[in-house]
Amino acid sequence: MFDRVLIANRGEIACRVIRTCRRMGVQTVAVYSSADRHAAHVEMADRAVRIGAAPSSESYLNIAAVIDATRATGADAIHPGFGFLSENAAFADACAAAGIVFVGPPAEAIRAMGSKSEAKRIMAEAGVPVLGGGHGAAQDDDALTAAAAAAGFPVIVKPTMGGGGRGMRVVREASALPDALASARREALSSFGDDALLIEAYLERPRHIEVQVFADTHGNVVHLFERDCSVQRRHQKVIEEAPAPGLDDDLRSALADAAVAAAKAVGYVGAGTVEFLVTADGDFRFMEMNTRLQVEHPVTEAITGIDLVEWQLRVAAGEPLSAAQGDIAAKGHAFEARLYAEDPAADFAPGFGRIARLVLPEGGEGIRIDAGVREGDEVTVHYDPMIAKIIAWGPDREAARVRLSDGLGAVRVAGPATNEGFLRAIADHPEFAAGGVDTGFIAREMAGLAPPPEPVSEDILALAALTELMRPAASGASPWADGRGWRAAGASARRISLQAAEEAATFELQDGGRLTRDGAPVAASGAWTDTGTFAGTVGGRTVEAEIVRDGTAVTVFADGVRYVLHVDDPLTRGGRGEADTGTLFARMPGTVVSVSVADGDRVAAGTPLLVIEAMKVEHTIRVPADGVVVAVRFAAGERVSEGVELVTFEAEG
Repeated sequence: MFDRVLIANRGEIACRVIRTCRRMGVQTVAVYSSADRHAAHVEMADRAVRIGAAPSSESYLNIAAVIDATRATGADAIHPGFGFLSENAAFADACAAAGIVFVGPPAEAIRAMGSKSEAKRIMAEAGVPVLGGGHGAAQDDDALTAAAAAAGFPVIVKPTMGGGGRGMRVVREASALPDALASARREALSSFGDDALLIEAYLERPRHIEVQVFADTHGNVVHLFERDCSVQRRHQKVIEEAPAPGLDDDLRSALADAAVAAAKAVGYVGAGTVEFLVTADGDFRFMEMNTRLQVEHPVTEAITGIDLVEWQLRVAAGEPLSAAQGDIAAKGHAFEARLYAEDPAADFAPGFGRIARLVLPEGGEGIRIDAGVREGDEVTVHYDPMIAKIIAWGPDREAARVRLSDGLGAVRVAGPATNEGFLRAIADHPEFAAGGVDTGFIAREMAGLAPPPEPVSEDILALAALTELMRPAASGASPWADGRGWRAAGASARRISLQAAEEAATFELQDGGRLTRDGAPVAASGAWTDTGTFAGTVGGRTVEAEIVRDGTAVTVFADGVRYVLHVDDPLTRGGRGEADTGTLFARMPGTVVSVSVADGDRVAAGTPLLVIEAMKVEHTIRVPADGVVVAVRFAAGERVSEGVELVTFEAEG
C-alpha cells in the first residue's frame, strides 16, 4: 500500500478521500488554490501545497503544478477525485511519465470513453445497445443537421467530451437546431476545451440508470449493482438512489451484464460507471461511461458496505479485488441528495457568499454527511457550489425516503440561497415516493417543487425586529459599539428598520418591552434562549425561531421556512433586488455571450434578453414582465461583475 497519497481535488470529495486514507494509515497531501487557503480539506490533510491562483485553470487543472506538488511532498500516488483532472488522459499520461501512480483507469480507457462518439462505436462493437444518431467525426452544421434528420426529432445535442449535463440541448424541431448547436459549442469549449458535438435520438421520459463496475489488473471485473439517477434538472443529477426501484430481475441482470461487457471492452481498471437510458417497456441503451468515482458513489457504499475509495487505492497498488461477484450483496435502500448553494426559484442560479450558519443533520442511524464546507466558509464563484451530500439508508425504500426527508428538514443555511426546500419537496412528492420517476419529473413538477419564495408575513417581520432589538451585545463589547440606542444619559427606545422584498417598516422597542411598528403597537414579546433560539409570542401564536444576523442580512428559520430580510441601511441600499429600481442585475460575474434585444424594444414577460456564461454554464436572463427595454448596458463578449446593471427595463402599468 502507498505511504502517501496526494488528492488532486478540493471540497467534499477531497475530505472524503482523506477520511479513508486516514483509516488505512496512509498519509495525505492536499493541494489548494489561493481561494482555498483555509478550506476544510487543507486543514484535514497531513500536508498541503498551494498550486496556483483561484481560477481552476491556474490551479486544480494545472497538470504541471499538481505533478510538482506530488514530487515535492514525496507522494506515491495521486487520487483525482471527480471532476477537474479525473477523466483527463493527458494527466494520467503525465503521472506515468513522472513515475507516479494514477488512482484511476489507464489513459487509453479514459480516451476511449472520454469521447462519447468513440465510446458508442466501441460499445456497439461489443454488443452493448446504443442510441441512434450521428457519432461520426464531421462537425460542420450540415453534417450535424443531416444526422438530426436521420435520427428524427426530437434529438439531443451533446459535447463529445465531458459530462455533468453541460452543453446538452434538447431540440424538438429543425428550426431550433442552429441556435442549439452554437450554444452547445460555446458551453462545450468553455467546460471541456473541445467544442466537438454529437447528435442522438432523444428518448421521451426514460429513466437514467447506471451500474457501478470495478476492475483490477488481474483480469477481474465485477459490478456493485445499479443506481437510479433519473431525478435531474438540466441533465444534472439531483437525488440518486440504490438499488433502482421497480426493475424486474431479468432487466437488472441485463444491465449489469452490459456494464461488465463495456468495462471489459476497454480494458478497464478501477472504479467506473456505465450509464444507460431505460424506457418504460424495459428497453435500454448505452449512454456513456464515466471513468472515475461518481458523486453519488455513497449510495452504493451504503447498500454494499464496501468503501469504494479503499478499493480504488488497493487496485491502484496492484492488489486483486477483495471480493468475487458472488460475494457482493446489497442490503436495504439508500438515497443521496445534493445540497447546493443555488436558487431553484431563480432558474437554479448559483449562490455565492459567506455561510453565516450551517446546520446539517447529525450522522449515524442511517444518515451520512459528506461535506466540504463549514460554517463561516465562503462559497466562491470559482468552483461548484456544492455544500454537502446527505445520504440516507433504510432497511427498505420507504424507510430510507422518510429518513432523507427528515434529514433535509434539519438543514439550516444562512447566507447564500440553497436548494434544501426543493430537495425536500422532491423527497415528499407522491410520484417520487411511489418510485421509478423518469428524467422529465422535475420539469413536469417544477411549479410545485420550487414555488416563489414565501412572502414575509407581518408576524415574521415583527419577530425579526424584536429579536434584533433584544439581541444581547457581544460579551465585553463597549457601549459605544452598541448601535441599539444606548446613551450616557439613560436608555432610550431602540429602533430598527427592516426590509422584506419591497416592504419596509421601522420598529421601536420602548422601555418596558413595548414594541411598535411605524408608531402603532405590535403584540409581540419573547426572549433569547440558552440554546441561541428566540422563543416568542407574535400575533397570538407561540413561535420558536432561529435567527442569524450577518451584516445587513437577517435570516429567520421558523415553521420549517427560511426567510431573508435586510436591515434598511441607507449606505447599502440599491442592488439588492431587481424590483427595487426597475433594472436587471448580474447575479454572478461572467461573460455576455449573446444579446437578443436592443434599446427601445417592446418585450413580453419571459422574453430572453441576453445570455451570460458563468461557472462554465450559460444562464439566460429573461424579462420579468411586459414592458420596454430602456437600455442594454453590455454587448456580446464583454465581462460583467456581480451586481452590475445589465438592462434597464420599464414595466408596463
